[in-house]
Amino acid sequence: MMLIGVDYHPSFQTIAFLIEETGECGEQDLNHRDGQAEKFYRDLKQRGICVRVGMEATGYSRWFERLLAELDIELWIGDPAEIKTKRVKKRKTDREDARLLLRLLREDNFPQIWVPSPENRDLRQLLWHRHRLVQMRTRIMNQLQALAMNEGYRWKKKLFSEQGRAQLEKLSLAPWASRRRQELLELLDRMNPTIEELTAAVEQEARKRPDVMRLMTHPGVGPLTALAYVLIIGTPSRFQRGKQISNYVGIIPSEESSGGKQRLGHISKQGNSLLRFLLVEAAQAAARSNPEWRRRYIRLAVRRHKSIAKVAMGRRLGVRLYWMWRNGCAYSPSLEFASYVGQLGTGHGGK
Repeated sequence: MMLIGVDYHPSFQTIAFLIEETGECGEQDLNHRDGQAEKFYRDLKQRGICVRVGMEATGYSRWFERLLAELDIELWIGDPAEIKTKRVKKRKTDREDARLLLRLLREDNFPQIWVPSPENRDLRQLLWHRHRLVQMRTRIMNQLQALAMNEGYRWKKKLFSEQGRAQLEKLSLAPWASRRRQELLELLDRMNPTIEELTAAVEQEARKRPDVMRLMTHPGVGPLTALAYVLIIGTPSRFQRGKQISNYVGIIPSEESSGGKQRLGHISKQGNSLLRFLLVEAAQAAARSNPEWRRRYIRLAVRRHKSIAKVAMGRRLGVRLYWMWRNGCAYSPSLEFASYVGQLGTGHGGK
């Protein structure tokens, strides 16, 4: 077995390796641009050496992961936060990081994390692509609203009806403002069909998955939120209890308590920003359509603040979906806001 600790960068990687049988070890820098890294691992495959690679979770490494999968090289991806806590010296260099990863592999103390499948990652691209296009469309619509308001018209949502658009196009504007209005409207016309096509694709993928359809029985949860939840969480068995979902998504308060004084700050945001956004958005939809959710939301908003209440309801929704998925139960109004500390087999984790 050959163990390799990889400190990965987009243009190069620094490795520290050890061959267990012979005790041979060494360090090396491998460039990506000239194919040096790919040649190194292909040579190991041709020599018939059994290899295990350990690296931190990072971006821009999909090609490297595909290469190792093609060569049947075992890849362990570790949690960067836990790896950082295992650093003894207050010294950080590329070679020190590679040595640390190699040491963790040798000591069987590597904090390996769950890695989604290639199909899962590709479907996430669908969700992200639609989400970004919707954000771009919102910016365009806000600019058109600003043009109308500068002329003394405040139509809000009516601006994008047939009648509102006709009135917007009839406004007498200066030459450059008129060109801006025309091009923004053209962009909007091109984006709407694309977003509708992506929305239909999301709905089609949601119908293929029974778990997603089950989560959609909850008020406020549509195909987009349910599909994103299943893809990003992966499997409910990764978590022992529902509160860990809130921590994973990053919708719990950050805390710096000491000396018997508790200091809570803003939410940590240490997680997937798309799922965090969708949970809060779905919780607001549930509060509009479901009396129990609306009552709980209003109570929190009066006690604290609307923004805090929205995040709290999103956190509660994330826990509720976890128990529905783990227990294989559809939504039931009889268990609204029950305890989530129940055992498996009880509806939604409630008593």
